[in-house]
Amino acid sequence: MSLPDFSRQMPLFGVQNLLGAAFEPDDRFRLFAAIVYPRLVAARPALESCYCANNGRPGVEPVLMLGISLLQFMERVPDRQAMEMVKYHLGWRLALQLELDVAAPEASSLTYFRRRLLEHEQARLAFDTVLEGLRAAGLVSRKARQRLDSTHVLGAVAAMGSVECVRETLRLALRELEGVAGLSRPEFWDRLWERYVENKLDYRLEEKALAEKHLAAGRDLAALSAWLEGQGEAVREGKQAALVKRVLGEQFEVVEGVLGKRKDRPSNAVRNPNDPAMEWSTKGKTGTKGWVGSKAQIAETVEDGEREADEPTRSFLVAMETQAATGGEPAGMQQVLESEKASGQEAPPELFVDAGYVSAEALKDAAEEGRELVGPALGSSHQPAGFRTEDFQVDVGQRRAVCPAGQANATCTRVEGREGEAATYKFGWGGACASCPLKGQCVGNKKDHRTLEVGEHHAYLQDRRREQKTEAFQKKMNQRKAIEGTISELTRGYGLRRSRYRGLPKAALQNYLIGAACNAGRWIRRAAWRMRQAARAARAAARAVGAALRPEAPAAAIGG
Repeated sequence: MSLPDFSRQMPLFGVQNLLGAAFEPDDRFRLFAAIVYPRLVAARPALESCYCANNGRPGVEPVLMLGISLLQFMERVPDRQAMEMVKYHLGWRLALQLELDVAAPEASSLTYFRRRLLEHEQARLAFDTVLEGLRAAGLVSRKARQRLDSTHVLGAVAAMGSVECVRETLRLALRELEGVAGLSRPEFWDRLWERYVENKLDYRLEEKALAEKHLAAGRDLAALSAWLEGQGEAVREGKQAALVKRVLGEQFEVVEGVLGKRKDRPSNAVRNPNDPAMEWSTKGKTGTKGWVGSKAQIAETVEDGEREADEPTRSFLVAMETQAATGGEPAGMQQVLESEKASGQEAPPELFVDAGYVSAEALKDAAEEGRELVGPALGSSHQPAGFRTEDFQVDVGQRRAVCPAGQANATCTRVEGREGEAATYKFGWGGACASCPLKGQCVGNKKDHRTLEVGEHHAYLQDRRREQKTEAFQKKMNQRKAIEGTISELTRGYGLRRSRYRGLPKAALQNYLIGAACNAGRWIRRAAWRMRQAARAARAAARAVGAALRPEAPAAAIGG
């Protein structure tokens, strides 16, 4: 599909020229056309790379599609309704600089446009375009203080139980293999087709019956997996066929030659074969309420000074990254920092986070890079009413640790970590614990002396745990609280909580569009507020001039 001709000139018969007076100066659609749309036009060279220059019929104007995609998430409407808004809503036509007689594109055009963005690695184009506009307007500094937090995003699939997941894996694999031309089918094909494609399982069966069905499906999965091993790579590595071996290994194991159910499933196991990238996770290590989907890492600037009573926020999003649901916060923070660097944003001098992002390594990296990671460190694990690690004075460099009773360690051993893990240092107090009056608060019931194991960079954690108890640190942490309101705005106002599309790349694209829509909305609200402020100032100045020019009333005659 080729690139259509594009004119940067305002259309003569557009809504602005014909019906512009019907919109207030601070109308959000009018402001979108004035401050956001020109930035989308400036991004056209990047959009041009998604199209052929002169091959095939002209496509729908990419600037128009980008604008519709942005308005779609600002107004939180689906594809079909978005095109109806383009067709019937004058505000949308004003915002998109459309003439009155231009027909709205088909709703499916949005699907193809999103596919183009992903294929040409332009998923974050809308977000970066709006962010660059905010920088140009002086609303976002390239080196600004930031706050960071994450929230869960539900996938566009249902969470399946073990039996249903195995049966659905078989059904999808059989459907895919059916479409392979010239494929010689195995002898058990008809049996599996009848069992998993033509019939559905009654999940109201008793638990014992469901367990038997699960094992039967596992044996069929093993048979199909073994048959696939003898096929060509094109067949074996098909989208659904590749899941057969994976699901088999995640849910079953062979013990003494007998296939049985695994006692535990990996945390990143397939929960729904329709979208295997959507993983199950839970908030906290012992959480019982989990979700199947992904996770969004959100970073925004921290505003300086107090706002006026009716002033909109001065904070804007600078990163909107997507990661697997099982991804940790440290990895998410690193992804955010790399994303900001790629978009031209410098590392924040202060980054406000919660305890999930704070570790000895993270504090060390921040200190070495000349920035500050502001967040509380989690306390160490300890026995009830016992002394924690932070109650000990530890100097890893000197291989010295002093316990709460004032006793120095007797031994210090370096423990090499497993592959990919850092080394730790184990301190022991030996016989000094036998006569210590604090032994009951320090040494476990089944131990004769206390040991302490810390990381190589424990000093950073030790200093932070002391600092976070101070009033100054707790007051400083108030800067982080506003990110909770931002997450609420994104989920309630822009639909961040649930993904519209399947697959992690599409979920990331959606999150970028949501981030761009949020920034555009905040930008427009600030522009409208400034216009109102200017109007108030003008009225106040006019009243002052009128009062100065008005002649003073003559004083009343005395005794008159």
